[in-house]
Amino acid sequence: MTAEAPIAPALSYGRLIPVTVHFDDLDALGLLHNARYPLMVERAWTDLWNEHGVRFDGDWEAAGDACNAVKELRIGYEAPVTRPGAYAVHLWLERLGNTGLTYGFRFCSTDGAVTYAHGTRVLVRLDAATLRPAPWSEGFRVAGRELLRPAD
Repeated sequence: MTAEAPIAPALSYGRLIPVTVHFDDLDALGLLHNARYPLMVERAWTDLWNEHGVRFDGDWEAAGDACNAVKELRIGYEAPVTRPGAYAVHLWLERLGNTGLTYGFRFCSTDGAVTYAHGTRVLVRLDAATLRPAPWSEGFRVAGRELLRPAD
């Protein structure tokens, strides 16, 4: 496969989080395995939210906004990643609701110029005791608003 990846516009919203593709992330053909893309996106989101104090340390009651579940994941693959090394994940919020959110992502080159995969993921904040939807905290909402993608 020698397809050229589409060129992305300059990063004008969201955050670019560095990630590393290791040799063992590649499949038998030497391509980044399709299941590794969502894993790396999850790790990038974890790093980003840890910067804001949102983390899971083993106690769901104390987890607060980190107590959430995936409702939907969509991903499209643009071009193959053919070697280990430094890459990035571009993250942003498409929608920030009372109990849910939709975030967008691109798996890309370190400068964000080349897109290898893109997608969206819907999360629902849960009450740890009931596992029913619960509102995001105000601190989470403040941090989230900084990541919202401007309306087209």
